[in-house]
Amino acid sequence: MGNLTKRDLVVRISNETGMIQQDVLKVIQNFLDSLTESISKGQTVELRNFGVFEVKIRKARIGRNPNQPTNEVKIPAQPVVKFKAGKEMKAKVLQLSVEEVMKNQSSSVSPEVDSDDL
Repeated sequence: MGNLTKRDLVVRISNETGMIQQDVLKVIQNFLDSLTESISKGQTVELRNFGVFEVKIRKARIGRNPNQPTNEVKIPAQPVVKFKAGKEMKAKVLQLSVEEVMKNQSSSVSPEVDSDDL
């Protein structure tokens, strides 16, 4: 199945609504620009039945270089975007089977190695 891209959305919406693809692209891009602008100002963006985007502060922590684990690196606190799925999205995701999700992710994620295989 693969990933859904902005281009795929434009084509799908254009086919369903009969709108010209360039107009659909402008609408989608304006929506994404508005969303990004609001989030970058620290505002919470709530899209009913879809989800909520909000800025949270990730705590400062100590990181380590995997190649030199004795070296500690201070990672400062920083703002990050968090997404919390809405009720309808959660319900639809819960209907997925594990096999279905793994099949869709297999093209972008390397398979896990079972300890029995070693």
